[in-house]
Amino acid sequence: MAEAPVVWVLNGPNLNLLGKREPHIYGHETMADVEAECRTLLSAHGVTLRFHQSNREYEIVDWIHEAREGGAGMVINPAAFTHTSVAVRDALATFSGPIIEVHISNVHKREPFRHHSYVSDIATGTIVGLGTQGYTLALQRVLRLIGAERG
Repeated sequence: MAEAPVVWVLNGPNLNLLGKREPHIYGHETMADVEAECRTLLSAHGVTLRFHQSNREYEIVDWIHEAREGGAGMVINPAAFTHTSVAVRDALATFSGPIIEVHISNVHKREPFRHHSYVSDIATGTIVGLGTQGYTLALQRVLRLIGAERG
């Protein structure tokens, strides 16, 4: 029997404060809420979820390296690393599956330094400004791209 495909959802710095930090920008849902929605969606399609959040750049890079070994697809919200991390970008460039970049807020309506992404040019697609629903939309696209979409 074939193993279930694995999809990774990675989250960068300060997203551990989701629901508490600037709820007028990021909403009231927590990281646990996001993880539960992602898990429910993927399990309905027989797909395994690897969900992580870190404030440490090296951990994000290490998880991307780990995902290279059998990860079918990835959703990443690099948060502040979007605008600063060549290391995260270079690691993502080594991942062969689809990558969807997600941002809860519309970064293009915010401070000018948030307008540049080191990730967007290598991502399969980008979702911005749709709140935490962006994660499930991104996962639906990954499911289609990896051929795991059901019904």
